[in-house]
This record gives sequence, structure tokens and C-alpha cells, in this order.
Amino acid sequence: MRTELFSRPGDPDRPNEDFASVGLPACGQGGSLVVLDGVTPPRGDTGCSHTVPWFTARLGGALTELTVSLPDVPLVDALSRAIARTAETHSATCDLSHPRTPQATVVLARWSPETVEYLVLSDSALLAESPDGTVTPLLDDRLARLPRAALATEALADATLRNREGGFFTAAADPSVAARAVTGVLPRGEVTALAALTDGAARWVERFREGDWADCFRLVRKEGPRALVDRVRELERERAARGLAGRGKTHDDATVVYVEP
Repeated sequence: MRTELFSRPGDPDRPNEDFASVGLPACGQGGSLVVLDGVTPPRGDTGCSHTVPWFTARLGGALTELTVSLPDVPLVDALSRAIARTAETHSATCDLSHPRTPQATVVLARWSPETVEYLVLSDSALLAESPDGTVTPLLDDRLARLPRAALATEALADATLRNREGGFFTAAADPSVAARAVTGVLPRGEVTALAALTDGAARWVERFREGDWADCFRLVRKEGPRALVDRVRELERERAARGLAGRGKTHDDATVVYVEP
């Protein structure tokens, strides 16, 4: 089995809000990957005294444990349990109903000798390669399909779209959101490798148009996750120097996990 993981913060002076892990059960068969992209809140009150890295560490830790220790529990249920467990740790001290309570996008994959299960919630990406080299992106594209005008301000998006029907969903404090994820099961023989990317790394495809998902996957497989993140950073610096940074952060936390089960 080949597993590689690389993560780099968008700002070296700020904690990385991403989380990534690969879990391998003691029996030696199967495994799981977990990738979370913590959602950076706007300045101001979030109803919570805890940081986004605090949240992603706990949610990610719970998911790593549950996806390995409970192989017969569907990934939707594992995510629901992990959200509930994490919420319980700070429900007595924080307002978890606040729209900006700590939250994250989620990518999960779990493989056995028979199947590969997957779950994607919000705008991180999971790529699956088949034996003939075809790369299939497994995406939750609800956020990308929303009109830009609906996302004009964070306050507007929070009030009308965030974790609301017709909008987009992230893992926060409501366990029922797990049922909103994009999920599926593939025959194990149809998957030779997987790559999971937070949107900070997926910029190579989605923002900079350096290639398609298959090109991105081949880059990660050939040169490793760090090479993709390095190239994204180079492109970000080049665009910033030309005054083309655009909306959002110049640099975002970027995480890539590559697995050949």
C-alpha cells in the first residue's frame, strides 16, 4: 500500500485549519482516509469560544476512529456520530446554533477487499482512478452551482444559504447534515488509487485551470502531494504579483492525501 499526505497552511503565522488522516486497521485489510477543511469565520462573534483547528482536530479524530473501528457502520452514520460527539464536548459552553459555529467540509473514503465507500460534503474533492486510468471526480458541487450574487456577502450567505435547503451544507453541530452528503459505493476492483484535496489544493484545477482532474491526479501520483501544493503556491504568488489575486484569500490552507489501497 502507498499512502502520502501533505498539508500546508495558507499563512505560516496562523494555525492550519485543515485536518487529514489515513487509518489502517490492525487486521491489515482495508483502511480509511479523512480530510477536513475548516471554514474560516469572518471577524466577530461566532457563538463559540473554540477555534476552527480545535474543532477540526476533534471531528477529524472522531471520524478516524469511527471509520476504522466500526467498518460495518455506513459513512453517513459515522459522520453523524462524529458531529454529535464533537458537539457534545462544547454544547454546554457555546452557542452551537450560531451560523458560524466552527464547521468544516468533509471527504471520507473507506476501502475493504470488496468495496470502496465515499462521502463528500461541500467543496473539497475526492478523485478515484480506475484500472484503465480513468479518473472520476466525486464532488459535492452545490456551492459552485449557486449564483455569485447569492454569495455577495458572508452575512447574506449565512442568512440564506449556509446549511439551508437550496444552499450548501458543512459539518458543524447538527448531526442530521450528514444525510446531505454525496455518497456512494464502488467495487474494490474498479479503484486503483484515491486522492483527496481541500479546495486550497484544488485551485490548480478550479481556479488556475492548469489542467483537468485527471491531469491533477497524475501530477499527484507521479510527483506526490507536496508537488501539487508547491505549484499552487507558485501560481498564487505569480497572480498576486500581477494584481490578479481575485476574490478570497491569496493563499489558503492546502491539503492532499494520496492512497493506493
